[in-house]
Amino acid sequence: MRKLIVQQWVTVDNIAAEEDGGLSFVAGEPFSDTDTSPFQANLMGFIDSVDTMILGANTYAQSVGYWPHAAEQGEYGEKLNSLAKVVASSRLSEAPWGAFPAATVAPDAAATVRELKAQPGRDLWLWGSLTLMRSLMDAGLVDEVRMLVCPTSRGAGRRVFDDRHDLTLLEATPFENGVVLLRYEIAQ
Repeated sequence: MRKLIVQQWVTVDNIAAEEDGGLSFVAGEPFSDTDTSPFQANLMGFIDSVDTMILGANTYAQSVGYWPHAAEQGEYGEKLNSLAKVVASSRLSEAPWGAFPAATVAPDAAATVRELKAQPGRDLWLWGSLTLMRSLMDAGLVDEVRMLVCPTSRGAGRRVFDDRHDLTLLEATPFENGVVLLRYEIAQ
């Protein structure tokens, strides 16, 4: 069965979105095609392990104006844009993605994720989307959380977790740019 893997960029004080919804703390992007750092290799390996990206409606709205046109993101951007996409929304009727195939709109995210997990293929990637992440965690559908911890703090903003969860550490890897990858399995 496919796994649903959440990836969140966070600060050392567990902020995944600043008070204004911004992510000015994200370190390590954009990628250059000539970058051969372990950090880029890790992220490229991750994007090669998934075939579907799941986004909430707000994350979709924040991303669609940039990512489909982000030539400076090189191969990473090409791979991200080529993934199948699902946007969880009860309000949208369509979700175009520039010149790339449009995203599928899913009014019932939990049912859609259950169906996708049962199908053959690579793992599923939930990108950002804290509200959606929390609802899918409550439904028992999140298998792993990847936190890319940036070397900064914000003091205020939206935290990754707003309640209790038992986690099992799968990996802790520091990178030369100060980012630390923490991978946790979610106890079901």
